[in-house]
Amino acid sequence: MYSPTWVVPLLFLLVGGTALAQVEREDGVQTTRRIELAETSNTISEVQISAGLSSVLLFDSELAREGVELEGREHFSLLEIGQTVIRLIPSPYQRPGERVLLTVRFRDGAAPRQASFLLKVHPVRAEAIVEVYRQKRTLETYQEELREARAEALRCQNENARLLAERDVPAGLIGLLATGIMDRKGVAGRDLRVAIRQGAESGVEVITVGAYRTASRVAVDAIIKVPEGQQPWTASGAALKNKSGKELRVLRVWQQEPIAPASRGRVIVEAEGPPDVADHVFSLRLWEEGPRDITLGNVSFP
Repeated sequence: MYSPTWVVPLLFLLVGGTALAQVEREDGVQTTRRIELAETSNTISEVQISAGLSSVLLFDSELAREGVELEGREHFSLLEIGQTVIRLIPSPYQRPGERVLLTVRFRDGAAPRQASFLLKVHPVRAEAIVEVYRQKRTLETYQEELREARAEALRCQNENARLLAERDVPAGLIGLLATGIMDRKGVAGRDLRVAIRQGAESGVEVITVGAYRTASRVAVDAIIKVPEGQQPWTASGAALKNKSGKELRVLRVWQQEPIAPASRGRVIVEAEGPPDVADHVFSLRLWEEGPRDITLGNVSFP
């Protein structure tokens, strides 16, 4: 077992806390985004991209390849322009939160003659497939969109039921036992200060790291220091991914308050823990609403 002074806040998180607690809704399921262009609208659609991940835009009209313009082209490791397809991969130099403009023009000259997309860089997630409709969509595409919407609604209902069930149980050890989050083996903990590897790009220092595992959950507990002269740091999301690329489903990112310059603060990430979670090594990515994301490698659970 790990130090009891670390376990108490962890129990508070697993049963349910407040402060800057957040529920991570991403579950790793890829869905197709659909954008319909209006003849007279100048609306710029936002598309989420991420460094190293491929995003594909599929058009129902032929593109004028020479009329495709991408801001900051040098910051993309790949840009492929086909007859009706654009595929792009941002390079690691693209910082989270940055936005670049992509403008396409259509070969036939009919309205709308062009379309613009604001590509927003996310630390870890990208929209893999975006279908862009300039003409009327087919019935099949609406039916597929309806199926995806129903699946998303069901996922939200299940998530809401889980949150309500956790809210209605007592706090502390009783709640952990009643929900099945913890069994008689208790909470296993591991100090990762020696094993952890931190990327040096953020300028925000991770002082200590602890990893925990219960019957069905895992958590990473980090103490983070913001250097003097920098802006306060607040976690807005997290991702835990193993070496094969499989992600754990993050449930919460908990932080008591923003970490002020020249001070330390605590961030705890809770995720679902499958039975084989202890057999894998993960990387943890923490990000804010800004460019200072934190990457921790060699994260393992007891």
